[in-house]
Amino acid sequence: MKVYIIWLIGVILWNYGVPNASPIEDVIVAIILSFLSMGLKKIY
Repeated sequence: MKVYIIWLIGVILWNYGVPNASPIEDVIVAIILSFLSMGLKKIY
């Protein structure tokens, strides 16, 4: 559950912090957040 909350906060920060992001930037950030969540699952 901690990993999901961290991922959700990352998505919210990205969407509100960069509202004019292009679709490719959204995809890149989604991939980065995916790798981050996979790494956090190994820790928690």
